[in-house]
Amino acid sequence: MSAEESVDVGLTSDAGSGDTTQRTLDQLHAEAVAEAGATAAHEFGQPGRRFDRRSPFFVGFIGTLGAACAFALAYLVVAAGQVLVLIGLAFFLAVGLDPAVRRLYHHGLPRWVSVILVLAAAFAVFALFLVFAVPVAVTQASHLAKDVPGYLHTLENHHTTAGKLNAKYHIVSRLQKLLQGNGTSFGAVVGVGKVVLDLVGAVILVIILTVYLLADLPRVKRGLYTLAPRARRARMVLLTDAILDGVGGYVFGNIVTSLIAGLGTLAWALALGIPYATFLGLLVALLDLIPIVGSTIGGIIVSLVALTVSFPLAVATAVFYTVYRFLEDYLLTPRVMAHTVSVPALVTVLATVLGGALLGIIGALVAIPVAAAIKLLFDEVAAPSLDER
Repeated sequence: MSAEESVDVGLTSDAGSGDTTQRTLDQLHAEAVAEAGATAAHEFGQPGRRFDRRSPFFVGFIGTLGAACAFALAYLVVAAGQVLVLIGLAFFLAVGLDPAVRRLYHHGLPRWVSVILVLAAAFAVFALFLVFAVPVAVTQASHLAKDVPGYLHTLENHHTTAGKLNAKYHIVSRLQKLLQGNGTSFGAVVGVGKVVLDLVGAVILVIILTVYLLADLPRVKRGLYTLAPRARRARMVLLTDAILDGVGGYVFGNIVTSLIAGLGTLAWALALGIPYATFLGLLVALLDLIPIVGSTIGGIIVSLVALTVSFPLAVATAVFYTVYRFLEDYLLTPRVMAHTVSVPALVTVLATVLGGALLGIIGALVAIPVAAAIKLLFDEVAAPSLDER
């Protein structure tokens, strides 16, 4: 047989094999249509019996898949923990600015105009703060750091009250151990530079996220509402609005009380000649943002600085902060924080401690509104279900 005849036979054989295969597939399809009972309403046939969810294979597979997903989710949360904290802080700030935006909106301004006005006011205050307060505070902080060794040397005088306290509790030796080290080494300089760059990057990221979240907050809230079933959506809307309104009021009130604490410190220091007045006022304002312990720590620091002037001035400063703390807790805060959050004192302390332990300063800042939200959800959702059992 020639080569051409061999090729013709192969092609004929292949064609016949293809026709047979196609006829077989057509027959299988026709049998499948007849067996499945395909109709116009059910093009692919009647649905079969559902898979037995009590099957050991199904239960084991779903359990393993759930555990793997939970592990992967936990790993992702831990890996992106720092970014998630910044996103949470930006959301916290956006919710805090939203009441001002809504107030302008209810006065007839479009929301985008209200957002621009609120952001412009916030950036103007921040810019004034950077221009006028920060340079003076940084200069005074630098002078304070240079003067600390001299203050420690003064404490070694055993004829003064401070010197007697130092002789008893060894304050100077402990502080000197903290101040010693290669603070001027290249590694330390690089480390400080890295911290500063990370801080600047975090601040820029929080500002950008706050702007976008504030602009799109209604859309974010609408997305949260759609997560609830239709039968429970109205109740979720009311609960979510109550939580966000409480958080926004708390943020605004906390900023107001902190500004009052900082201005009070500045006025007290300037009036009585306590050095580094601007730096101390800024420091107390920032520390007062932290619930419970912030103003106390600030008062202790200012009293210690006043001790460098005279012991009676330090005592007077401590008394001033004790009185101020009483007025802030029982007069100022109830008025400023009215209709915002309501949390028992014990829960406030525990929430602040746990928040600080988990997320540091940011955790302490957001602890009280988060605790208030959890308390509201428990009172309105979990408690009624438990009472019905």
